[in-house]
Formats: sequence, structure tokens, C-alpha cells
Amino acid sequence: MVKIKVLLADDQELILESLHIVLSMEEDLEIVGLAKNGEEALKACEQFKPDMVLMDVNMPVMDGVAATALIKERMPATKIIMLTSYKEVEYVLAALSHGAEGYLLKAIHPRDLAADIRVVQAGGTLITQEMASKMIKNINRTTPPKNNEFGLSGREIEVLHKLAAGLRNQEIAEALYLSEGTVKNYISAIYSKLHVKGRREAARKARDSGILDR
Repeated sequence: MVKIKVLLADDQELILESLHIVLSMEEDLEIVGLAKNGEEALKACEQFKPDMVLMDVNMPVMDGVAATALIKERMPATKIIMLTSYKEVEYVLAALSHGAEGYLLKAIHPRDLAADIRVVQAGGTLITQEMASKMIKNINRTTPPKNNEFGLSGREIEVLHKLAAGLRNQEIAEALYLSEGTVKNYISAIYSKLHVKGRREAARKARDSGILDR
């Protein structure tokens, strides 16, 4: 029997250990690693090459959305299921737009969780029709404009809009449903792509090039 190699990522130790115990009882599942934040999950993926990652949305250091984007960029064959609560729809949409195969509510029965892991491993997805519709609208809304000569992503342009409006990192994070650390990463990427060193210079260059309205 070829086992499905699973990596678990959650900052709550109780949930992490519970998932480990329950899923280890399944004959066709092998837990290859545990991570308590997105950065650990990324490193563990590079080390253990799991088939599947169960990824918590909200974690310190690097959240699940940012980790999903990086894992999918570097290891596109790795499948990712987001573990979420009812209140985290926007986070899920962001993760799905980065290539996650689906999402599950943390309240799911362990037996159903194992079954859903098998569905995704077989090539299926765990996305409701309602969520798929929202995801398409979200992707269309964040599609980079044609005059984006610097290669900024849709999300980076969203951050740039907020930055140019004078919002602080924490306010940008709250407005876009991101962690403050993720916002800082986006801002660093924006500065690098625009070849600028500060907010005012970034806003001015973006307006001059037509990325932002004057």
C-alpha cells in the first residue's frame, strides 16, 4: 500500500496533536511532519516532500495563506487543504486563488477528514459551488491592470492602493484580511519591484506609471 504523506500545520498544539493521533490511525495515511506556523510548514515541505498539507489559516510568523502561496510556487504538486472556521471566508478565498485544493471546517469529524484527504489526493477538490463563485469574483477583482509594467501581483496592487491612501500596516492587514507580517512582506516585494525605498516614493512612481490613479 502506498501511503499518503501528510504534513499538519496549526499553531494550537492541542489541535495539532489531536489531528496527529486521529489521522495516524488510518492505514493509508502517514504523518511526516508537524508545523506550528507557515514558515515551519514551508521548511517541512521542502524537507519531507508531503503529498498533502492540512494548513491552518491563522498562524503566527507566517499565516496559512502566505505559506500556501509559497508552497504552491515552489512545490506545485503538493496538495493543500485549508483548515478554517466559519468567519475566515476571505482568507480561504485568498488561499484558493493561490492554488489550494479546498478547505474544511475545523469542526469536521475525523473520519470525514480522512475521507476528504483521499478525495483530494485522487485529484478532487473540496470547494462548494458558492465558494467557487466567490473565488472567481475575487480573482477578477484582483487581476493586475494591463499597464502593470513592474510585474506586481493583484494582491500587491491592493496593498499598494492602501499604502498610497496612507493606511498603516495594521490597518492594511485588517482591510485585506492578512496578517501584519504578510503585509510587510508584500510591501517589501512592492519596493523591490518598483525600485523604491519608501511609501511616498512607491505611491508617486505607481501613479506616474499609471498603476494607480492620480
